[in-house]
Amino acid sequence: MLDLGLTGKTAFVAGCGSGIGQACVRAMAEAGTRVACFDIDREATGAAVLAAEALGAVAIPLVGDARQRADVQRAVDEAADAFDGIDVLVDVIGLALWGRTVDMDEKTWDDSFDVVLRHFFHLSSVVGRRMVAQDRGGSIVAIASVSGMRSAPLHGPYGAAKAGIISLVGTLAMELAGSRIRVNSVSPGAVLTPRVAEMLRGPRLAQSAESIPLGRLADPDDIAKAVTFLSSDLGAYVTGQNLVVDGGASKQFPLSTRA
Repeated sequence: MLDLGLTGKTAFVAGCGSGIGQACVRAMAEAGTRVACFDIDREATGAAVLAAEALGAVAIPLVGDARQRADVQRAVDEAADAFDGIDVLVDVIGLALWGRTVDMDEKTWDDSFDVVLRHFFHLSSVVGRRMVAQDRGGSIVAIASVSGMRSAPLHGPYGAAKAGIISLVGTLAMELAGSRIRVNSVSPGAVLTPRVAEMLRGPRLAQSAESIPLGRLADPDDIAKAVTFLSSDLGAYVTGQNLVVDGGASKQFPLSTRA
C-alpha cells in the first residue's frame, strides 16, 4: 500500500462545511490524519466531524470567523492543544461575489477580499508561526482558482483576490522553506458543488461540461485528491506551486474544434 506519510498527523481544514471542504475532510480522514474541522457554520462543522469519525478518524469541531484574527488564533490554539500541534493546513474558505467592476460598490469589493484573501493571511500566518515553533515541518495548501490566473467578465474582485492567494502562496513558500514547511495552492476550474449545481441547472450544466476537454465538471473529490497529494509525502519536494485542476479547460484554444 502506498504510504502518504499522513498517518497520525493533524490536519486543520478551514471551510469544512460544504463542497470542497467536506471532500477535504474526508480525504484527510482516509489518509489517516486527525482532523480539526473549522467553519463559521456550527451545524456544518458538526456534520464534518461526523463524516470524519465515520471513516475512523478522530476529529474536533471548531467554530469561528476566519476573517477575524482572534477567532483564527483561538481555533488554532484549540486544535494544537487537542492534537499536539498542527501538521497540515487546508484552506478552502471562499465566496464568489460577481458583478461589473466599474459598477461595484466598495463594500462588495472589500467583502470579497476579506472572505477570499484576508482570511488566508490570518490562517497562514497563525498556523505558519505554530509550525515554525513545532520544528517538524508541515504543509499549507490553499484553494485558489483559475479565476486568479485568467480574466473573465464579472470576476473582478474574486479573480483579483484569488490571484492574491497564488502570489501570497509563493511568498510564504520562500519564507517558510527553511523550516521545512511547504506552501502550495490548488486552482480548480468549474466544480460541481451544490452551489454550482443550483446555478447551472438544466441545459447550462451540459453545455458547461461539453466546454471542458475531459467532458465533465470536477467533483469536489477531484480537488481533495490534489490537496492530499500536496499535503502528503508524495509532494515532499513541491513548494510554491499552483496546481491547476480544471479538466484541461484553461489550456484549450478558444477557436479550436474537438475531434
